[in-house]
Amino acid sequence: MPSALDQLIEQGLDAVIGEGKMFQLGTIEKYGQTLPVIANAPPSLPFYFAYFCQQHAAVEFIIDGDERLTFGDVYARATDFARALVDGFGLAKGDRVGIAMRNAPSWVVAYMGTLMAGGVATLLNGWWQGAELVAGIEDAGCRLVVADGPRAGRIEAAGIDHGAEIVVLDLTLPIAEAIAPVTNRGGSADTQLPMVIGDDLATILFTSGSTGQSKGAFSTHRGVVQGTFNYIIQTAGIVHVLTMTGNPPSGQASTLLNVPLFHVTGEVPVFLQSFAIGRKLVLMPKWDAEEAMRLIEKEKITYFVGVPLMSYEMLIHPNRDKYDLSSCKTFAAGGAPRPKDHVDRLAKGMGGGLPVLGYGLTETNGIGCGNLNDNYIAKPDSTGPASKPLVDLAIIDDAGNVLPQGQIGEVSIRSIANFEGYWGNHAATEAAFTSDGRFRTGDLGYLDEDGYLFIVDRKKDIIIRGGENISCPEVESAIYGHTAIAECSVFGLPDERLGEIVGAVVRYKPGEAVGEESLRTFLAERLAAFKCPAVIWEASEQLPVLGTGKLDRVGIRKAYRERYESEKAVA
Repeated sequence: MPSALDQLIEQGLDAVIGEGKMFQLGTIEKYGQTLPVIANAPPSLPFYFAYFCQQHAAVEFIIDGDERLTFGDVYARATDFARALVDGFGLAKGDRVGIAMRNAPSWVVAYMGTLMAGGVATLLNGWWQGAELVAGIEDAGCRLVVADGPRAGRIEAAGIDHGAEIVVLDLTLPIAEAIAPVTNRGGSADTQLPMVIGDDLATILFTSGSTGQSKGAFSTHRGVVQGTFNYIIQTAGIVHVLTMTGNPPSGQASTLLNVPLFHVTGEVPVFLQSFAIGRKLVLMPKWDAEEAMRLIEKEKITYFVGVPLMSYEMLIHPNRDKYDLSSCKTFAAGGAPRPKDHVDRLAKGMGGGLPVLGYGLTETNGIGCGNLNDNYIAKPDSTGPASKPLVDLAIIDDAGNVLPQGQIGEVSIRSIANFEGYWGNHAATEAAFTSDGRFRTGDLGYLDEDGYLFIVDRKKDIIIRGGENISCPEVESAIYGHTAIAECSVFGLPDERLGEIVGAVVRYKPGEAVGEESLRTFLAERLAAFKCPAVIWEASEQLPVLGTGKLDRVGIRKAYRERYESEKAVA
């Protein structure tokens, strides 16, 4: 049955959604279905920027080292940028503008300015190497790319003719000087910016592909705005609950921005949501647990989000007790499940802040499910229920039929916030949706009696050993239960007798290697015998990751399957 917190959240959402309330719902026809839509949301991102930047004009927005910019400052620079794109570069509505930079005020201004000029903000993965960046530029058909020095250097070093103009910005300069290579090209107060509406294209984000070139998922302004407002409604509901229970939030909301802005988590729930709630973003160029704690204390950070390992590294840092983290009420994570014991330890060890887990995808503009606070502690294996009011979550079979509660199938999400398709890839777009508009996430899971989603595995990543299905996350969670483990990945290995057996690679914390037999003994006490890894490798270096910071599971599995076959052949 619904928990006490579930009931409070429902009351909070009821208080802010409805006729005459803060958020009004309407409907829209799409996929042959009638979908809910937030009726009083702005029609496009330029309207959204203008309204909230005026409302919060004098409030601090972006903190980057010694540079501190208000919402008004950022909007003024973005307007200059947009005018220059239109007059100086001749940008037309729908032209793709690549953004290839680390997190910086210039990234924010380039994103806003591109959209205000009617362009499509194409978020190139800042961790890509030269050939990958060029492939992204070519895939989206960018006519212009705004890059920082290192990314521009990678693109040039690739030596491939991509056809785009590259404009290089020096991110070490104050914002007005940093964007001068763009703004010096033209534009004035007389420049007319285009009218941008909901059906116009807004963004292209690249999925974290593990093999081959990533696909560019494109979205309309309506989709991005609606996804952003779904987050805003969730936040407003929580604020209502806190106020109702006598613990209203005080001071400016603030976030430590350590996730990349080119990823949907950085773009939508963190960056775009911040306009509406007047939230300060403190940029952190490179992850370091102690520096993160220093900034949380110094800037009175109220919300932290990152991959699960980040918050855990702060929790176990030897200097944890030197920093006051009490301002931070939420330690959110996405991209991977947390081990069960991490959830409980975070709840007790972070100065009052509680753990949260989110589930969303690039293709859904980040929205999906959320599990927070006491609910997360009670169900640490779950990503939580569907995020209201827009998300229609269902478990489906291969034919697209909705399965009953409790049955395992593919997780699907249908909402007005979903992407429109993969740029230039009609076949992949067709395969991604059911006939009635449900996006096939590729994740396997089930819903419990309370509507909480439990992810079992990727659709094709379940290990089937002698007819028994084994969940890789379950085995990984058991491995992470050992205090010596820093990282691990579990995958299936081919076996003539059983079809597949369980393989694992682990990386121990420095100086804490326990050895294979000791780890096996530990796991044998926690897992059924058929779930225990038959083969365990020890990695001396960090396991490879994708551009989002998630483990490259497909790449790891491929590499260790090849190693396994090679070692068997030698034996």
